[in-house]
Amino acid sequence: MRDGRLSLMSVAGWVVLAGLLIAAFLAALGGLNQTIYGSSSFVERYLTAIADDDIATASTTPGVALDTEELAALGLPADVSTAMFRSDVIESGPEDIRILRDDANPDGSHSVTASYRLDTAIVETTFDVRPLEPLYGLLSRWEFAVSPIAVVDVTAAHHPLFTVGSLTLDTRARKTGDELAAFTQVTPYLAIAPAVYEFGYQSTLLEAVPVALPVPPSARTAVTVDSMPTPTFVERVQSKVDDYLEQCTTQPVLQPAGCPFGIEIDDRVVSEPVWTMVTNPVVTLVPGETAFQMPPTEGVAHISVEVQSLFDGEFSTLEIDEPFLLSLSASIRPDGSIAIQLE
Repeated sequence: MRDGRLSLMSVAGWVVLAGLLIAAFLAALGGLNQTIYGSSSFVERYLTAIADDDIATASTTPGVALDTEELAALGLPADVSTAMFRSDVIESGPEDIRILRDDANPDGSHSVTASYRLDTAIVETTFDVRPLEPLYGLLSRWEFAVSPIAVVDVTAAHHPLFTVGSLTLDTRARKTGDELAAFTQVTPYLAIAPAVYEFGYQSTLLEAVPVALPVPPSARTAVTVDSMPTPTFVERVQSKVDDYLEQCTTQPVLQPAGCPFGIEIDDRVVSEPVWTMVTNPVVTLVPGETAFQMPPTEGVAHISVEVQSLFDGEFSTLEIDEPFLLSLSASIRPDGSIAIQLE
């Protein structure tokens, strides 16, 4: 009898121990699902990935990618550019990240409110997340119910290229036909958010003042990269204008062919006319509809020529300053050279 009681006590002990172990396991599992595998941690990890410039992790977080139907609902093509999904593109990500609230909804989803600093602003955003099939049937998994991906409509004014972070993009990349020739291009890009991006452009001939753009989650924002001629661009056009006018002065005629100046006189010309430039038009360039324009700008040419009066036969030297106007358009060819069209 005593051995039987001892055996029952031993079994009971093991049952109690097993129960305690199971309870401890379930408690630990519950703790993990509330912390590491909880909805708050899911959101915090996403924001931290952006802060760490780990764009690969952020962009592959469940619920971030947009499917064809979601893109269509946003009015975007299925092949909309994801070129900005790269490291070294964002200027800065969210900082001082804190989870303020995690509210459970009746349908099992959670509304997680996070606070963070974006550029100089303190922002609060509520992310809706919903559960996925548990990992190994035990550990909670989540996805965004609404993707935090943002859309940035980039207007590349007067030049199709722009830079964002360390990346240079061409707004014509997915365009065809007449769209390729547009002087100003508008193209949508998907962007990881929240983050701050800096847009601009810099080359020998063109430059755009950098623009810092804070991009909130699930938003559609716009930015204009306004590329304007650099002093080098203006100097090169000025040099071409000066050379062109100098060539005009080499024509020993009253009206040089293809030139903006010339003169008609009633007397008989008895020597070859000699043209010289008094004042060359000073080149200024402003954006037009299809190219940069130099508005009508005044210059002054001088002619010296021997003439004989048809009235009394007297010989004299005619010296006249002849004002003229010159306008042109200038554009950059694909090879980087400048094309000028006189108007």
